[in-house]
Amino acid sequence: MRPENQSSVSEFLLLGLPIRPGQQGVFFSLFLGMYLITVLGNLLIILLIKLDSRLHTPMYFFLSHLAFCDMSLSSVTVPKMLMNIQTGRQSISYVGCISQLSFFIFFACLDNLLLAVMAYDRYVAICHPLHYATIMRDRLCTLLVYGSWVVSCIQDLLHTLLLVRLSFCADNTITHFFCDLTVLLKLSCSDISLNELVIFTEGGMLFLLPFGTVISSYIRIGTIILRVPSTKRLLRAFSTCGSHLFAVSLYYGTTAAVYFFSSSLESKDIIASVFYAIVTPMLNPFIYSLRNRDIKQALELCVNRVKFFKWQS
Repeated sequence: MRPENQSSVSEFLLLGLPIRPGQQGVFFSLFLGMYLITVLGNLLIILLIKLDSRLHTPMYFFLSHLAFCDMSLSSVTVPKMLMNIQTGRQSISYVGCISQLSFFIFFACLDNLLLAVMAYDRYVAICHPLHYATIMRDRLCTLLVYGSWVVSCIQDLLHTLLLVRLSFCADNTITHFFCDLTVLLKLSCSDISLNELVIFTEGGMLFLLPFGTVISSYIRIGTIILRVPSTKRLLRAFSTCGSHLFAVSLYYGTTAAVYFFSSSLESKDIIASVFYAIVTPMLNPFIYSLRNRDIKQALELCVNRVKFFKWQS
């Protein structure tokens, strides 16, 4: 602890992305476009699932919550980053920083748990197709989703309460584009051993358990398929699980790169954070819709309805 450097911090400075001054306009347009695609794409998925009764199944119920989570996760960080790039102001208030971190932890944890829930759903659909309707009942689906919300809220409160008890030094510069937990801990003048212990125990458990669920589900799916290998079964499994497996790999790979294999180069951590906080939420609507026949049919039906009402008017 260094009391001589301790001060009452009322705001932090977000250095943001390592962008050259002449390239700010290009990056502002790029990230604004990515954010709009994220919001509109995920809203479209939620709307299609809500309007089309054929999509009222467990898989799409989980997907609608994932779409809302991705849209919210991106909205926690991107608007502030865009405003900083546009105005050149890098400050964020202490309360604003803690609030941003709190929401980010919540939606990141929820995203993690929902991916595990969706992997279990795919496991039941492929390995126990005859019992799928019996196992994945509405009650269980609701319990899995809202249980994920509750667990995420508990983790969010735990890390936030442990953070606000800390004191911060005169150095209030955050070398990131949002208020990240690991970066804030580095700025603290207090003893952060308890925070680090919670990150690597409770945080690690909430990362590894869902990740283990995903891995074990797909190992079991692969084992079932390879018992009686056929091109038809392989294509069916790929069409059912391929999009989810790609999204899982992108999310867990970049998350692990930032929080468990953090490099000495901060720019690499920032780039990895861009992928899991901005790029992945933007790609998920494409991942889950381009190869999904049900989503395509629902979109065509929605477009036809709009054309019909326009013709009627």
